[in-house]
Amino acid sequence: MKKGNKISILGAGNVGATIAYTLTLDGMASEIVLVDINQNKAKGEAMDIIQGTALCPPVNIYAGDYPDIRDSDIVIVTLGCARKPGQSRIDLAQGNVNIIKSVMPQAVRYAPDAIYVVVSNPVDIITYTILKTTGLPESHVFGSGTLLDSSRLRESLAHTLGISPKNIHAYMFGEHGDSSMVPWSLTSIGGIPLKTYLNSMSDRNPDFKELDLAAIETEVHTSGAQVISLKGATYYAIALSARRICECILRDTNTVTTLSGMIHGAYGIDDVCLSLPFVLDCHGISSMKAPELTAEEQEKLLASANILKSTIASLDI
Repeated sequence: MKKGNKISILGAGNVGATIAYTLTLDGMASEIVLVDINQNKAKGEAMDIIQGTALCPPVNIYAGDYPDIRDSDIVIVTLGCARKPGQSRIDLAQGNVNIIKSVMPQAVRYAPDAIYVVVSNPVDIITYTILKTTGLPESHVFGSGTLLDSSRLRESLAHTLGISPKNIHAYMFGEHGDSSMVPWSLTSIGGIPLKTYLNSMSDRNPDFKELDLAAIETEVHTSGAQVISLKGATYYAIALSARRICECILRDTNTVTTLSGMIHGAYGIDDVCLSLPFVLDCHGISSMKAPELTAEEQEKLLASANILKSTIASLDI
């Protein structure tokens, strides 16, 4: 008999293993399954984590195969090759699409009712591929998208302004990649529109320096590549993003967050997966009314969508 929450993770590389570790510390799941083509790697990662579970919330974590993901509440997809230094997410596309097409039928066979959280890159393309090749409902398949990009943006603003990132509402829309854009018109600090807040700071402090919004956006675009250049891979921040997604699902939080889902008509965009605000709860994602953007912001978002659609058209999906 199934007891508590069950999360399966497809892929036991740096990202998958770190997600498993992060979920273990959090204690949200009573059962975590690691599945990887390299079974020894999955077994070793599970053993390494479970040997410390006497010191944290109890969890049964083990390596398994696709039949073991049966009855999963959530399946986290981290399959595919990692991005290498100097490589864009889109460069990864066809190889990782092929991997997803070959293994997802097995996953869906054993866990047809699970919510699938896609972390594999390029995340928008992989999310689209899973939806088009499995027949799973759109509410049950979505990518981590720009949740991490938005976190990077909030952290950058927080560091610059000396404000807690928890008091900053700021988002990245579009592709999880170089074409993502910041809807600055929606950004606020403690409920105060960013422009109003910055004007107030300037009035109170003559030495206050205006924010270089373009530089901040560039920093967000390049920060992942900088981490890869310095240490070879990124996995801590994306693991925290995955943990937050699982929390919203398992605790039914009805949280508005930027995730990569199938778009139907918002801002004139259709039949592509990219990040916009979705409501996330125990049933997966549901779309919300598209917030009003400036004409310039809409143009940037459409450009991001067209880049993704062009890439999709070039792939064998």
